[in-house]
Amino acid sequence: MIGSVQRAMRLLESVAEHEYGAPAKQLARETGLALPTAYHLLRTLVHEGYLRRDKGMFFLGEAAERLSSSGAEQKRRSTVVDALAHWRDLIGVPVYYAQYRDGEIEVLCVSDSPGNPAVEEWADFRETGHAHAIGQCLLAQLDDESRRDHLDRYPVQSITPYTVRDGHSLLRRLERTARMGPVIERQEYALGTVCAAIPITVGNTAATMAISLPAHQADRLMAATQQLQEEIGRLMGSLAISISI
Repeated sequence: MIGSVQRAMRLLESVAEHEYGAPAKQLARETGLALPTAYHLLRTLVHEGYLRRDKGMFFLGEAAERLSSSGAEQKRRSTVVDALAHWRDLIGVPVYYAQYRDGEIEVLCVSDSPGNPAVEEWADFRETGHAHAIGQCLLAQLDDESRRDHLDRYPVQSITPYTVRDGHSLLRRLERTARMGPVIERQEYALGTVCAAIPITVGNTAATMAISLPAHQADRLMAATQQLQEEIGRLMGSLAISISI
């Protein structure tokens, strides 16, 4: 163990317990450090941005706050990753999590297995949102202006014989989509694959959980989708907090 690192960490923990800051003497006393040692470590931590000093009081600095923010974000990510892995094993399908962020479709997490592999991204998911369940589900959650803006940037194009033919047809389909109902897509993005996506809207965030199956198992799709909906409902409280990963 490196003693100086341990002592510096104890000082950081002690400072974090004092919302209104603490002087060096108090911090030295609380951490059991000699005052000269505490002063030296405190000056170093201030220099590196982990602490800041104001009128003789020490507070957490920007570097420490960034670490805290990153840790919270990792925890939120972990909640979603763990949920997807659980559903993958429970339902026996690959599970996907995606959001619509800054005008783009972003698949943020995929949980699959050798026995149930995910769909290969042979055409960029961002550019082919009209053709897959994830994209259609996200587009259905947008307002009309945002939806048309997306399709202006990424026009509808047929990538399989089953893909929707034009933008007008897609818009009519999206308008008919039940607000919180699943979106089903059969071989529109990848031949031999059927998919379903479930909308998740928290505040202004458009998100979705989705699954895929080989086309020869298409008879499982609706039951698997319903099971996923039920599972999402059970965890929706913690997922709502974690949805902005």
